[in-house]
Amino acid sequence: MEMINLTINGVSLKAESGSTILNAAKIIGIKIPKLCNMEMKDIGFIHRQSCCRICLVEVDGVEDLLPACSTHIWEGMSISTNNIKVMTTRRTILELLLSDHPKSCLYCPKNHNCELQELAADLGIREVRIFGASIPHALKYTKAIVRDPNKCIKCRRCEAMCRDIQTCNVLSQAESGFRAVVETAFKENLEDPENKACTFCGQCVAVCPVAAIYETTYIWKLIEDLANPKKKVIVQVAPSVRVSLGEEFGLPPGTNVTGKMVSALRKLGFDEVFDTNFAADNTIMEEAAEVKERIEKYLSGDKDVRLPILTSCCPAWINFIEHNYPDMLDIPSTTKSPMEIFGSVAKNIWTKSQGIERENLVCVSIMPCLAKKYEAGRPEFHYRGNPDVDYSLSTRELASLLKQADINLCNMEESEFDNPLGVCTGAGAIFGRTGGVMEAALRTAYEWITEKELLDVNFYALRGIEEVRVAEVMIGSIPLKIGIAHGLGAARKLLDKIKNGEENFHAIEIMACKGGCVGGGGQPFHHGNFEIIEKRIAAIQEIDDKKIIRKSHDNPYIKLLYEKYFTSPLSPEAIRLLHTTYYPKNNSSSD
Repeated sequence: MEMINLTINGVSLKAESGSTILNAAKIIGIKIPKLCNMEMKDIGFIHRQSCCRICLVEVDGVEDLLPACSTHIWEGMSISTNNIKVMTTRRTILELLLSDHPKSCLYCPKNHNCELQELAADLGIREVRIFGASIPHALKYTKAIVRDPNKCIKCRRCEAMCRDIQTCNVLSQAESGFRAVVETAFKENLEDPENKACTFCGQCVAVCPVAAIYETTYIWKLIEDLANPKKKVIVQVAPSVRVSLGEEFGLPPGTNVTGKMVSALRKLGFDEVFDTNFAADNTIMEEAAEVKERIEKYLSGDKDVRLPILTSCCPAWINFIEHNYPDMLDIPSTTKSPMEIFGSVAKNIWTKSQGIERENLVCVSIMPCLAKKYEAGRPEFHYRGNPDVDYSLSTRELASLLKQADINLCNMEESEFDNPLGVCTGAGAIFGRTGGVMEAALRTAYEWITEKELLDVNFYALRGIEEVRVAEVMIGSIPLKIGIAHGLGAARKLLDKIKNGEENFHAIEIMACKGGCVGGGGQPFHHGNFEIIEKRIAAIQEIDDKKIIRKSHDNPYIKLLYEKYFTSPLSPEAIRLLHTTYYPKNNSSSD
């Protein structure tokens, strides 16, 4: 790689050819302020829109100030990032941004997590000297996401994430100049019948620097239910939450806080604290049975069997295939997601064992995913108007609630989940990372197909962070071609190849978010640092590695559940309670 000689603020350095001024400055520890720029090269997200102009710098021999985020370095370049002209210009630009920005910081959802707020502090803004007109916009509410265009600073990160990484094309800039705003087509709400492109993955929320788009909160609904003596309130916690929640309390990314989290949830007042990982093991019983059934039919020469079988745990991914590939809806597994399986088991089986009326049980989920809020509201997961999962809170919402209740996670003692819905295997834990669902399914499918013990449960070929991974896995003497994709754009690439006859697979796992659930839209904000997500992935895997039981079908409480209620996977009762149906949706943003 060719190295370029340049000078920044009087300091000489070398940087790789093709580097931007912004990235070159990082080599010598110079932090150039920015708002619109975000770069996560590990997942191919490079947003250099140069629209906020906060990163302007002065280059010798160039009349105008240049944006550091998109200007590439050249030999002999001499740059000033902190002279009076640069600092004055930045301050004026920031004051212009603040001049029509809502002054609701004290109760804003992004208070203390807002990049605009942080920048104002860094640049020493104590007053805004510029005042002008503002254009009011109505807030747009859905079950999962709220959009507040009044706070939009036109950085267009959400648009780029939705278009380039997720390929959903829901958001784009509307109008121009002072009236410019990022909007949906025809200013539709995300849940409008005409707008069938949003999957509620929440990745737009994850990258928004302000609170122009944020999650719908159910915190006060939960507080009211916890205070209601007529209600029994239980909670389930997804695998990814335990390796990210600690970040909200100052712990390093990837810290496993399972025991402390369980104690904190009990202190909040939940009657029972259960583990979604138990339901993940339950999911594998059904999904692995589907894999076995389809593979055996295929090997016997059945030409009508539909392959590849696709995993079905991610609600944003299910929304995506319903929107974009309605002719392929007979391919995914019909097994419900772990969250919905837990809700179904809790409200249809556990309630009876406890002598509780279904209507008096409130089932709450803590999830890394905003699409789970939407999933909980899907009518097929309701019985006579009563949902299997009443509502879902994000990891960030749980952290906020704990702080409101003056519960410091770091000071909590360790405790265990309640039984019987709190016991899991290592296979249930790895649902939180890309490749984990497929690896868990193959651990069980291997033994069921070959009728032999799987001695090494590690399918290393399925692991990694490449957006599309293809591996051949031997199930005894049977070679299975497996595909893994994370990110909806990666899913589209894979599905298009299958649809066009360019690729053939036996089974595919798809997760909507980069890295899997650990990178979900409801997780603590990564602010563009993908290393945080990688540390969460490593922590999830460490939980699996340390488990004594690492195959879902070996979970003793899962065995008991089937002996007493389901008899076997894919039995009529299992189909009734643990499986679902998918529905085609018109995609108004396609093509």
